[in-house]
Amino acid sequence: MRTGNTRRRNSGFTFMGLLVLIILAGFILAEAGNTWSNIRKREREQELLKAGDKIREAIGSYYQQSPGMVKQFPPTLEALLKDDRFPAPRRHLRKLYTDPTTGRAGWGILEAPSGGIMGVYSLSPGKPFKTSGFPEIHQSFENKKYYMDWIFAYVPETDDGSNTNLQ
Repeated sequence: MRTGNTRRRNSGFTFMGLLVLIILAGFILAEAGNTWSNIRKREREQELLKAGDKIREAIGSYYQQSPGMVKQFPPTLEALLKDDRFPAPRRHLRKLYTDPTTGRAGWGILEAPSGGIMGVYSLSPGKPFKTSGFPEIHQSFENKKYYMDWIFAYVPETDDGSNTNLQ
C-alpha cells in the first residue's frame, strides 16, 4: 500500500515539472517572436530607405529632364511612370512603390514651392530603430523620432552649386 502513496506524490512532481517546462517554452517562444519582429521591422526600414531613394531619384530625373528653360517638378507620382512632356513618353520610375512600413500604396507628399511634388515621406507613425549612423544623403534623418520625419526630397542645386537642406 505504500507504493500507492508514493506514486501519487511522484505524479504531483511530474505535473509541476511539466508545468514549469511549458512556462519556460512559452518565454522562449515569446522572445523568439520579439526577435523575429525586430528583424522584420529593420528589414522594412531598409526597404523604406530604398523605395524613398528611388522615388527621390525619379523626381530629380523628371525635374532635370524638363524641356525648355523652366524646370518643373512632377504634378503627380503617376507622372513619374509616364512622362508625356516628350513625343516619346519617358519613364523615370518603373512602378509606384508601396510604403514598406505601412504596407499601403499611399505616401505623404511634399509639395514644391513652385508647384508639383518634390518629395515623399512615409505615413507610418512608427518609431524607427535606426536613429544615427546614416550615410550623407540621409543625414537629415539623424535623431528623427518617427518614420514620418524621414523626408525623401529632391532639392535642386542652387546657382552656386550647393543644395539647400530640408530639416
